[in-house]
Amino acid sequence: MKAFEWSTPGTVDEAVKMLAEVSADDDSEAARPMSGGQDLLTTMKERILVPKRVVNLKTIQGLGGINGSGATGLNIGALAKLHEIESHPEIVKSFPALAQAAHSVATVQMRNAATIGGNLCQRPRCWYFRLPHIVCLKKGGDTCYSEKGENKYNAILGGGPSFIVHPSDLATVLTALDATITITGPSGPRDVPIGKFFVLPSDNPSVENILRDAEIVTQIKIPASAFAARSAYVKFKERSSLDFAMVAAAAAVDLGPDRTVKQSRLVLGAVAPIPWRVPNAEAVLIGKPLTDTTIRAAAEAALEGAAPLEKNGYKIPLAKTLLRRALSSLNTA
Repeated sequence: MKAFEWSTPGTVDEAVKMLAEVSADDDSEAARPMSGGQDLLTTMKERILVPKRVVNLKTIQGLGGINGSGATGLNIGALAKLHEIESHPEIVKSFPALAQAAHSVATVQMRNAATIGGNLCQRPRCWYFRLPHIVCLKKGGDTCYSEKGENKYNAILGGGPSFIVHPSDLATVLTALDATITITGPSGPRDVPIGKFFVLPSDNPSVENILRDAEIVTQIKIPASAFAARSAYVKFKERSSLDFAMVAAAAAVDLGPDRTVKQSRLVLGAVAPIPWRVPNAEAVLIGKPLTDTTIRAAAEAALEGAAPLEKNGYKIPLAKTLLRRALSSLNTA
């Protein structure tokens, strides 16, 4: 790991100032914020990121916490730990998919340190990006080596020119719950719908989100909704613990008195460079009961347009299966 300066702000404004006052040079990035540090420290050890300064957000009072309810909506501080989210009574009751997603992450020890803000902002797990001696497209090169190389875990939707998948479990659920992300930077705070927070490689292959220099995520807001309480998150991974999703699915529905679907939100994870919402599949459900036939039709619609690479065609039937499981669980919820 390359030597770096360690800064400990007491407020968000101080953190922004500490991030802004360091400039980059040819062989080093300027400054990086650190919350839980689970991903940042790994990328620094591998010299994928080499910041001059690390700004420790954990010293800022009031940047964590979970407030609100299913009736009023939730405000979650960016430093809220994943173990707090998975066990919070109001989240378990009124936003169950979020609790399930938090519980699915890594191990108990890591969830005790990892934060929701860090989970949303983590970097891709693509082998080529993570190998320090390979200069792939995301690291300033001119080639995405996964397109024709080892692509078992890469994108089948929304890929090109880079074929990474976004690794965040919570991002998939928060997209389904119509969350808003508060970003604070030199110009002050701004609220961004989560659907506009993540960036496709076709827009900018070098980044995964819209955060600019000296900006940090400070809060996640989840509105009250008719579908949040009837939500589920299902994830498939190769190992039972300490692993990222090969495919994941988040589903949320509002059922009317006649048990037909009034509203729906369906989002796939680990299949695209961003959490992949599928409005065409959502539309299949509207006005219909959650029968096996309807659920299967929605799952088929969700994977329309998928373009698997040489070694990840398995993601199509797997995604369909997980989406069916998520929706079927809501029919009895």
